[in-house]
Amino acid sequence: MTTDAAPASGGLEELVSLARSLGATRAAVIPADAVTVEDDLAGLCREPRCPSYGVSASCPPHVSGPSGFRQLLEGFRHAVVFKIEVPREILLSSERREVFRLLHEVAAGIEAEAKKRGHSRSRAFAGGSCKGLFCAEEAGCRVVDEGGPCRNPDRARPSMSGFGINVSRLMAAAGWPMNRTVPAGEGDAPETGTVSGLVLVG
Repeated sequence: MTTDAAPASGGLEELVSLARSLGATRAAVIPADAVTVEDDLAGLCREPRCPSYGVSASCPPHVSGPSGFRQLLEGFRHAVVFKIEVPREILLSSERREVFRLLHEVAAGIEAEAKKRGHSRSRAFAGGSCKGLFCAEEAGCRVVDEGGPCRNPDRARPSMSGFGINVSRLMAAAGWPMNRTVPAGEGDAPETGTVSGLVLVG
């Protein structure tokens, strides 16, 4: 593992630095095969049915799911994983939308820079549905409903949930704790919560 404190090979250290400059709390390079994919996690989008299920091109059933992601992973050696630590009260409020917008924008920014540096196959993923984050005021997703172009191609990225990416193990692969967001009074609630993104670099 290469963290934000230790340089990576092939220019990946610049992507780690970029993640921090764009708003990530921490970023690291991990082997692509350290990304764990579980069918059951992706199944949670369908049952119990997520409110975002079927409403955008970046969520099930409009993505390739765990099987497609496993095939995609085979072509990559490295991934940049990043996280944003946010005060719990913000993640439990209406302000969380801005946090997840930032998450998508950091992922998209890393992907774009990776492609500029010659990693043309790079692919970014984030948490949360792009429909609710960028097109909440629109009647529908232009891609799903009209077969047209995405309204936010430079910002919105596919949701990790729909591919069954195990975020807890992703954080562990980077050597970081995973702070889950729970309401105050439910156990030992941490003061901050973790949201994260992933960019396959290749």
